[in-house]
Parts: sequence; C-alpha cells; structure tokens
Amino acid sequence: MSSPKPNLRPSQATALASPVSQVQLPPPLWNARCQACWFGVALLALVVASFWSLDLQWGQFLSGDALRSMGRFLAELLVPQTSSAFLVKLGWATLETLAMSALGTLLAAVAGLALALPAAKTHAGDPARWLGPTRLLLNALRSIPELVWAALLLISAGLGPLAGTLALALHTTGVLGRLFAESFENQPQGPAEALRVRGVGRSGVFWYAELPQALPQLMSYTLYRWENNIRAAAVLGVVGAGGLGQMLAFHMSLFQMMETSSVLIAMMVLVALVDSLSYLSRQAMQR
Repeated sequence: MSSPKPNLRPSQATALASPVSQVQLPPPLWNARCQACWFGVALLALVVASFWSLDLQWGQFLSGDALRSMGRFLAELLVPQTSSAFLVKLGWATLETLAMSALGTLLAAVAGLALALPAAKTHAGDPARWLGPTRLLLNALRSIPELVWAALLLISAGLGPLAGTLALALHTTGVLGRLFAESFENQPQGPAEALRVRGVGRSGVFWYAELPQALPQLMSYTLYRWENNIRAAAVLGVVGAGGLGQMLAFHMSLFQMMETSSVLIAMMVLVALVDSLSYLSRQAMQR
C-alpha cells in the first residue's frame, strides 16, 4: 500500500521540481561587457588623477600652527555681537537678503515658464521650431554663476540689491526654464491629446491640460531654487550686492569677529527658516 503524498503548495512544488542549475546566481563583480563597470573604473581614474594633479598640502593644513590658528579663530566666533544698534542693522540686512531671493526667484519662475514652452517638444507632432535656440539661451544663462552675473551687473546697476536680484533672476531663469521644459515633456499626454483631437488650440491645451498637470512639479522646483537663492543672495553681497553678504565682507575685512559671528548666525537662521517653509509647502501640495 503506497503512502499518501504530502499536500504541497504550488510554490513549494515548483521549488522542488526546479533543478539546481536554474537557480539565479548573483552577477559577477566585474564583466568586460558591463558599461557600469567601465564607467566606475573611469570615475576612479579621474579621482586618482585629481589627487595627483592638485597640490594638496595636507601636512601644512593639519600642522600644529594651522590647528592653533583655526582654534583661535573659532573661539573668537563663539562670541557674537548683541548690541541693539547692530542687531537692528542686521535685521534690515536679513530682510533685504530675503527680499532679494524671493523677488529674484519670482522673476526667474515667470521668465523660465515663458522660455520653457518653446524649449519643450510636448508631442510627436510638435514642430518645436525654437527648441534649439531657446535651449541654447537657457544653457548660457545657467552656465554663468550668480557671482559673475552680479559682478557684470554692478557696472550698470551700481552697488546695492538691484544687481544681486537681477543676477539671481538671470541664473535661476536658466535652471528653472530647463526643469520646466522637462516637466512638460515628461508628463502624461493623454489629456492634452484628447483636447487636440477635439480641435482645441495650442493655448487651450496649455491652460487646461499641460499646466494643471505640471503645476505641482513646477512649484516644487521653484521652492527648491528659492532655498538655493537664499544662500546665493548671502554670497552675492560679497561683491557689493547688498544684504547679509555685504555686511559679512565688510566685517571680515576688518577682522571684526564678533560682528562676523552675528552675521553668520543670521544666515543660518534665515536658511533654516526658508528650508522649513519650503518643506511644509511641498508637503501641503502633495496632500
């Protein structure tokens, strides 16, 4: 009399029936046909060549004299200036930096949206006649750093926040314009195609299909660039573009460490505040 066969689940029966030779082994660590392996080797060679070509004086950097000087400098920074007159001046400079970043980001968002439309090929039938020149313009705008834009604009706009605001707007326009164009290209084309089939024009498709779909991502990109522009606005003051950066350059040039410490603390508080507001705004839009 034969013994009864055990009741096996389908997954167990398949595992028992499959031969050992069909077990998937992990891929080898190195494969001559693996493009990622060759890319990793090239990246490692670039890093090694960078260390070899640069004159990095680690011994001098970690010497006793250098460490003592750094310790003395940090000790002086631990005592910020808290006089009422200086804090009032610092508060106005902080508001000026915040206004520069906000206005520069707003101008860049508007200009970037206007340039993103001709820089995007949204569907197969889109002729995109201005795609090449527009993308070239966006590349030129974002390839020049904000500090260089501010130095150039100081010639015409003079010292003050105007040059810094325009510098932020020009560089951020190139960044947001390219990101906005990619958002329009990568979004689902179902709603827009349905409107095109019904004879809706280009502007109608944009306002009723493309923009509503891409708007959350556009807002996320804009808020992220606003965070970056807070830091950039603080640096732009070094070349005389106003705000906290101008105060920082002035007091550091005179080796006034107490005032420098207060300016640095104001920068950190401002960046943390804007980061928190940006994070809460993105969380609210995702609900």
